[in-house]
Amino acid sequence: MDRRLLGIGAAAVGALFFAVTGAWAMLSPHSFFDVLATYPPYTRHLFHDAGAFQLGIAASLIAGIAGRSGLAVGLWAGAVGSTLHAVSHWVDRNLGGRSTDPYLLTALAALLVAGLIAVEVQRR
Repeated sequence: MDRRLLGIGAAAVGALFFAVTGAWAMLSPHSFFDVLATYPPYTRHLFHDAGAFQLGIAASLIAGIAGRSGLAVGLWAGAVGSTLHAVSHWVDRNLGGRSTDPYLLTALAALLVAGLIAVEVQRR
């Protein structure tokens, strides 16, 4: 087995793992806690955030498999993770945190998405 094939296989397994567990943590956090992450106390927002960042990791692994540049891979991770992190803060804004968090995290996500678009459009 050549090294590149090993790298792609490892990235594919990782992408699948992080995509499944990340989506599970974001979409059904209590189930994720009950079945997999049994570290009390249960905190819905923490699992939403963990899911957001796991999905960002999955996106970066997929971008790497697709042969994107290092900068694009990083921006895929940042854009996906920060966008879903912002969504998490909007959904959970009634659970605590600062009132400015959803706005600031949305601005950061928008910046990373703009950077990603710029890099991906330049690629073509």
